[in-house]
Amino acid sequence: MADTSNDPSTVRFIIADDPPARLDKALARDVPEQAALSRSRIAKLLAEGAVRVDGVVATDAKAAIATGAEVEISVPEAAESHIGAQEIPLNVVWEDHDLIVIDKPAGMVVHPAPGSPDGTLVNALIHHCGDDLSGVGGAKRPGIVHRIDKDTSGLLVVAKTDRAHQGLAIQFEKHSAERHYLALCHGVPDPNDPRLRGVKGASFETGSVLKIQTMLGRHRTDRQRQAVSFEQGRHAVTRVKVIEAFAGAALVECRLETGRTHQIRVHMSHAGHALIGDPVYGGRRKLSEKAHGAAAVALAGRFGRQALHAASLGFAHPVTGERLRFESPLPADMAELLSALRG
Repeated sequence: MADTSNDPSTVRFIIADDPPARLDKALARDVPEQAALSRSRIAKLLAEGAVRVDGVVATDAKAAIATGAEVEISVPEAAESHIGAQEIPLNVVWEDHDLIVIDKPAGMVVHPAPGSPDGTLVNALIHHCGDDLSGVGGAKRPGIVHRIDKDTSGLLVVAKTDRAHQGLAIQFEKHSAERHYLALCHGVPDPNDPRLRGVKGASFETGSVLKIQTMLGRHRTDRQRQAVSFEQGRHAVTRVKVIEAFAGAALVECRLETGRTHQIRVHMSHAGHALIGDPVYGGRRKLSEKAHGAAAVALAGRFGRQALHAASLGFAHPVTGERLRFESPLPADMAELLSALRG
């Protein structure tokens, strides 16, 4: 039971039977869906004294609450984001009230960071969406639920509302969102290659699909890099299928079961098939001039980024439930390199 009709900034509801032992969990369970308040948002509102239980301000997230208790949550108007709006061109693939899908070019950072304070996708979205941003986590900002590296191109979905942000975040957390990448790599991942059979964490599944399963964590000496581990870090699984093979190179499709930082790049390097152009994990590998010709080798040698593209993205719309799927063709630089390899 909920009443939000009198004041859109106040959420009122009754605690249902058998509430969880903690107040914050009970509130997260019973808060009306249309209020779009995540558990983390509720915790923040509790700390701010914005929650009343039976008319008394409640701030202890661990407190007990009884069935039938009357809850009132005062939700402040979304604050303006501290991130500045910038008019930067965007390739919008889909947009509605709740979310936006962008085909990001290589070279664009997703979120401001110390090394990239502006000129990011978030700066561009704040300008593009304007007042359509209803407030994610209490601020008028886009909800980033997944990222792709600065020099990786391709598809990215971003939430415009708190409700969409919660729904998308759950799908990415449970790995139910579909993400396929296209990459150009050194060598051909071949199940008949005896070297690959000796790579720890690498195995082949039906259909000659290479499965790479390791832990990933920060590199011991270079904090900007990720490294494979089998003792500590976060579980990571990548599946790789050869789409087209060349002499000493391949076009592959990479499917993420998990979504860790630099996952595809680190896993492909671990398997001995680093991505062409990867300045961090690619080592000093070069294509064979004898196999590909001087022009193709020169083009690969000056390729200015890792040859990786987020080519398809699928998920359930977090509000309507409609299944959405998007595809992005190879960008011009990768298409040119692929053509040179074929030639």
